Amino acid sequence: MRSEKDVLQAIDEYADTVYRLCFLYLKNKADTEDIFQTVFMKYAISQRQFETKEHEKAWIIRVTINECKDLLKKFFYQKTVSLDDIAEKSYCSQDDHHEILEAVLQLPEKYRNVIYLHYYEGYTAPQISKIMKKNVNTVYTLLTRAKKLLKEKLGGDIYE
Repeated sequence: MRSEKDVLQAIDEYADTVYRLCFLYLKNKADTEDIFQTVFMKYAISQRQFETKEHEKAWIIRVTINECKDLLKKFFYQKTVSLDDIAEKSYCSQDDHHEILEAVLQLPEKYRNVIYLHYYEGYTAPQISKIMKKNVNTVYTLLTRAKKLLKEKLGGDIYE
């Protein structure tokens, strides 16, 4: 079990990443907060030793993705409609990127993940391939297709 200091330090470093990734998958605040707590609880009780900060961050991202997927698979989750979905279309800070975030959230999951990891977290395709356990060329293909879909949704010129 990790010390309180280590857990608080990890929360300070990775809270924003975990929260945004959860919201990207779950699209509602309550479930996002639940998974957020679960991820850091798993981190706190984990005995795993990390080689580097990047290894630690990749582990936290992988756990976050797995927890979100597990929640989405649950029967209860598939048969309900969240009040957050009704009350608010999507979570977005009041900035100029609202339209872009909306377009990203509407992408299919496989495209959403690579776009998030590449543009929001700054990972390269080889790093994303390790995190998502996919071939590097598959990641490049997903990025290319996702960018094309975003251009179409946002009205950009495909032949730029």
